[in-house]
Amino acid sequence: MKHGAEDGAARRVAALATAVGNFTEWFDFAIYGFLAATLGRLFFPGASPAASLLASLAVFGVAFFMRPLGGFVLGAVGDRLGRRALLTLSIGLMGLATTLIGVLPTFESAGLLAPVLLVLLRCVQGFSAGAEWTGSAAFLIEHTPVERRGRFASVISATAALATCAGGLLVLTLELSLTTEQMSAWGWRIPFLVAVPLTAVGTWVRLRIDETPVFQRLVEAGARAEAPLRQSGRDVRAIALTFAFSSVQGLGFYYLATYVVTYLTATVELSRPRALVLVATGLVCYALLCPIAGAVSDRFGRRRVNLVGGFGLAVVSIPAFVLMGTGTAAGVVGGMVLFAVFQSMVSVTTVCMLVELFPAETRSTSSAIGFNLGLALIGGPGPLIAAAIASSTGSSTLPALYMVVVAAIATLALARWLPEVRGRRIDGAAAVAPAEVRP
Repeated sequence: MKHGAEDGAARRVAALATAVGNFTEWFDFAIYGFLAATLGRLFFPGASPAASLLASLAVFGVAFFMRPLGGFVLGAVGDRLGRRALLTLSIGLMGLATTLIGVLPTFESAGLLAPVLLVLLRCVQGFSAGAEWTGSAAFLIEHTPVERRGRFASVISATAALATCAGGLLVLTLELSLTTEQMSAWGWRIPFLVAVPLTAVGTWVRLRIDETPVFQRLVEAGARAEAPLRQSGRDVRAIALTFAFSSVQGLGFYYLATYVVTYLTATVELSRPRALVLVATGLVCYALLCPIAGAVSDRFGRRRVNLVGGFGLAVVSIPAFVLMGTGTAAGVVGGMVLFAVFQSMVSVTTVCMLVELFPAETRSTSSAIGFNLGLALIGGPGPLIAAAIASSTGSSTLPALYMVVVAAIATLALARWLPEVRGRRIDGAAAVAPAEVRP
């Protein structure tokens, strides 16, 4: 009984460490998007407001192309030195880059050096983010009992949404409290400098946690991968599956967390404060749906829930945008919730499958490769593609078309090749044989 209580306490500490660090990482990553218009004016002046915004959004997108590199390098750290070392390094890099963005000189005082430094720091942020989601997944699920993996996995999906929500509300508070001149002079720096205490807390929590039992057993057995990148070649099929479901998950999340704000202000023509409040409400609803989706996947399996979520996104994306296009509070939040019901299914099962599909010795590296390629090539460019569709067509519903196409194609492929992985053993090299788990 005492041993069980100690295991339960260790799981709660692992969940707390994951939640705090993941919140910090995604808060740091998201605030750039909410400040894109301001940063465009400060770092890319001399062009039209639309061109400055597009330049700033392009820098936002640069981070996604650094994610695969971060996944290759930091993923290997997780397989060689441990999951805790990976997560501590990841949050430190993200916090450092975010803090430095907060003290950058603007184009007015530094000329071309200012946008160059901004691009470099966004690259560091993308490099760091390339290991956070998959590293958090491995760390948390390797601490979790088999029958509750989905519910614990929801911590990662929910805290990413809540961090994005918090970033948006902080930016909104500053914009309402400060004049345009004050916001441009120094107010924009505040959200980036908030990274200092958040990173300090997140790093302290992660340094105090124990390594996962799964990785400890690898070390004791002398089974750690000597060359994780090379050995990940054995996981090609699982990496391809990960690319497919991560593309849907990443694209859906960035539609909810990033694009909808732009859509409501640029296409539906809501005021920015109103749009941010409505999006924050929708993101909180999404966060509340994640534990439910996790429990459902524990009951009915990852494959079934992921496929329902993917096909659901293909079906409801256009109706969701029709609702949001009304511009009413009920329509916007209702559309986001309709979208979020299926997105939560895809997101939580993605967290579980990043662990359950791969053998322990190459899990950190291989899952990071598939996940980050999906986000870099398909998910990350989503907001820019959706914005381009909206501006070129003038339609309030066609921006959903990219989501529909990606979800339909990827989910059809997954319906053919994705195995059921709920209940698989995840210790040692044996991510192979499913354990007996009652349906």
